[in-house]
Amino acid sequence: MRNRSGGEREHSPGAHGNGSRRPRRAAWRPARGARALAVRRAGGCAPGRGPGKRAEVSPTLRVAAGYAWRLIIVGAAAYAIFAALGRFHLVTVAVFLALVLTALLEPEVSLLSRWMPRSAAVAVGLLVGILLLFTVLGLIGATVAGEWDGLRREFIGGVLRIERWLAGPPVHLRPGTLSDLQARLSRFVTSHRATLISTALSGFGQVVAVLTVGALALFCSVFFLHSGDRMWKWFGGQLPARARHPVQAAGRAAWITFTGYTRGIVVVAATNAVLVGASLFALGIPLALPLAVLEFFAAFIPLVGSPVALAVAAVVALAAKGPLVAGVVALLIVVIGQIEGHVLHPLVMSKAVRLHPVVVALSVICGSVTAGVLGAVVAVPMVSVAWSVYGVLRAPPAPVSGGP
Repeated sequence: MRNRSGGEREHSPGAHGNGSRRPRRAAWRPARGARALAVRRAGGCAPGRGPGKRAEVSPTLRVAAGYAWRLIIVGAAAYAIFAALGRFHLVTVAVFLALVLTALLEPEVSLLSRWMPRSAAVAVGLLVGILLLFTVLGLIGATVAGEWDGLRREFIGGVLRIERWLAGPPVHLRPGTLSDLQARLSRFVTSHRATLISTALSGFGQVVAVLTVGALALFCSVFFLHSGDRMWKWFGGQLPARARHPVQAAGRAAWITFTGYTRGIVVVAATNAVLVGASLFALGIPLALPLAVLEFFAAFIPLVGSPVALAVAAVVALAAKGPLVAGVVALLIVVIGQIEGHVLHPLVMSKAVRLHPVVVALSVICGSVTAGVLGAVVAVPMVSVAWSVYGVLRAPPAPVSGGP
């Protein structure tokens, strides 16, 4: 029996034999023509009917597509974050420097706060840090001023020695080539004097920007050292209840990683600077202290900074002492690189930074391409912090132990 919509009605077996019973309401099902029309509209065939069955998408392709669009979203978010930070790069640099100062001075401030109020401990810690920085800068200035005359004479003689060495085998450079180069450089400076003066004036603006960043970093570090934990608790209290625990755990892991990296890289840089300074002083190379300080700051760029600083020292040694001593300094690049990579980093920074050297190299290169020297310095700690936060957030929640 058919209904008005073209479907078929089914009756119970006892509906016709007994007139006293009312027939049950039959379940409606679509007619065969309606089922076929629905299948055709869906763009396929009925299951198991004919060779026209539509092929399913490969599971591998599904997984690859899922990862692809997720990676695209993550890349777009990272680009947007870096673009926003680039618009406010001075503030970003100031906050980063404030976090570095906080990571370095927090143990000393916590130790001093046992015998004095927290505010006084913060003031004493910052004052000691500033005095140490200006002491090092003063020693560099005094060293350069004391060795300037002798250094100028040694460089003049060194340039002449280099010119004679290049004129011989195997280079066979034409005599007077370096003199021609100096004359061309003098003519260039004379013809572009106005441009150089404007560049120097714009450099004065850069100095003002650097001083502004330093003042803002010092201002922020005061509050981070004094009440950073309370500031973080207040921030966590403004979040929804479901997000408080993950954010608190991620922030704790990020700070532990950042402080471990900062203190570890300072130890590595100081060790490299001591080794380089002692070696240059033993070889009698001028400006040993400024070159050691340059090595200290260059070591904050992993894998790249230390060889660049030692290359500068090799150029100074070549001009002052000749090719043999410059070769010894070049050998120091290999030796100190091996000590840094196989002894200092595994011993000092293995707990804080668990990144493969390839990841470190790629991070430094990408950071330098994005933001120059500052990007190269910031890249590795940012990647380390991001990886530690990801490890905390992807970990399953700890099981709650029941009572006895």
